[in-house]
Amino acid sequence: MNEKNKNNMIQDESKAFAIRIINLYKYLRENKHELVLSKQLLRSGTSIGANISESVFGQSDMDFISKLSIALKESNETRYWLELLHETNYLDDKQFISIYDDCEKIKATLINIINTTKKNRKNH
Repeated sequence: MNEKNKNNMIQDESKAFAIRIINLYKYLRENKHELVLSKQLLRSGTSIGANISESVFGQSDMDFISKLSIALKESNETRYWLELLHETNYLDDKQFISIYDDCEKIKATLINIINTTKKNRKNH
């Protein structure tokens, strides 16, 4: 799969993930009355896709890598908030594993795209 197809795939995955994060945020606020961690999760979890979308029109390969690197950092932060919500019993095992696995998949794809882009830059 070429980098363009990978980027289209990660855009779709990150948007679907952001929708899940928004719905989880609503659930945590309305059903669990959790106000602080859920807001942090909302910010970082939706920022992943926003930065991926922004990378599409990067002005250079370095700008593209920079935007994806920010998305990678946001995915790691999102992972942290998910872990805290799970370890404080706001999320049960089933809820946690499902969304955590999606976050890890996005993270792995971002690492792959960043590394491949860096490698291709060196070869040109």
